[in-house]
Amino acid sequence: MADIVQEFNEYRSKMNEKLLADNNKIVKRIFNLDTNAYAEGALDVKTKELLGLVASAVLRCDDCVKYHLETSYKEGVTKEEMMEAMGIATLVGGTIVVPHLRRAYEFWEALESNQ
Repeated sequence: MADIVQEFNEYRSKMNEKLLADNNKIVKRIFNLDTNAYAEGALDVKTKELLGLVASAVLRCDDCVKYHLETSYKEGVTKEEMMEAMGIATLVGGTIVVPHLRRAYEFWEALESNQ
């Protein structure tokens, strides 16, 4: 089985490069806003990533969930913290979030196995 973390990161990097090379001012500003929104501020990066994870799960964006999972993992989020956040996301989003919860759990396991 292909490494889902590496595959996701390679595809994301390749497509982000293409999008940014297209020199669309709106897209560039949105990317910049996203980067700045998750920077250290009144809330620490770890908290912001968990908030992003919950919002992404509720919105059912698997790419966003994967991005926030990986960044959370790098920020030192524990499996227990991640699962508590995903539990809240499932509560807020309802049972329609369960398939995304499954894929998030699988991706987290892949992150752990890459150590």
